[in-house]
Amino acid sequence: MQRSTDHEFYQRVPRPVGGMAKSYPTGYPGYLHSHPRAQLLYAESGTMKVTTERGAWIVPPHRAVWFPPEYPHQTAALSPLEMRTLYIRSDSCPRGTPHEPCVISVSPLLRELVRRVTAMPVEYDEDGRDGQVVRLLLQEIDWSPAYAVVMPVLRDERLLAVERVLLSDPGDTRTLEAWATVAAASPRTLARLFLKETGMSFRCWRDQFRALTALPYLAKGMQITNLASKFGYETAGAFAAMFKRVMGVTPSQYLGGSEPTS
Repeated sequence: MQRSTDHEFYQRVPRPVGGMAKSYPTGYPGYLHSHPRAQLLYAESGTMKVTTERGAWIVPPHRAVWFPPEYPHQTAALSPLEMRTLYIRSDSCPRGTPHEPCVISVSPLLRELVRRVTAMPVEYDEDGRDGQVVRLLLQEIDWSPAYAVVMPVLRDERLLAVERVLLSDPGDTRTLEAWATVAAASPRTLARLFLKETGMSFRCWRDQFRALTALPYLAKGMQITNLASKFGYETAGAFAAMFKRVMGVTPSQYLGGSEPTS
């Protein structure tokens, strides 16, 4: 069998694991879909936005996303994306496999194993070296959820109007009263809508939005001082404090894969 970039192809490969390598351009929106097999999504480079009914994750290269079989999701590219995807047959999933989607850390060894599996023959020799690589990969996955923030999916058009403006200019510092004009709603109504749809105040939602929106820029190596200016903060320290408050770690710790400590 020849390799394919069609995800449907890998649902029927006669092996426990099928690995697909595929490139996506910046701005690729994705679409809502699911797979008969479980799925491990990993970006070799670039940043992806993964959306489910539970919310949206911004996923940098040192993280991966796990989906159980038949779980609807949408994957978008926030930058040029080199995606590496493993489709795992249900009867081959390791013990402890989560029944809900989650973000996990990618160790250096796991990264190399994913690279190998997406490059080996589709019908690899299960009893040979390639089969051993697949078995090692499945054992190497650490199912402990990595620290990740889920961004609530906004549905009310008035909130979406605010989100659209902040997407184009995340450093916009308007108050809730000023945003009410953009949303064509009273400040009180806008505050109530944010609390109803996100479970948080507008200010907390905006902090979370900024922290997650900053991840692609962090992954590209943008300096914290430049990030602070872009995202509406007067100093690098103020931006870093907001990021740690939202993500639980500093920007440098997050890029390095560090988890929060007590």
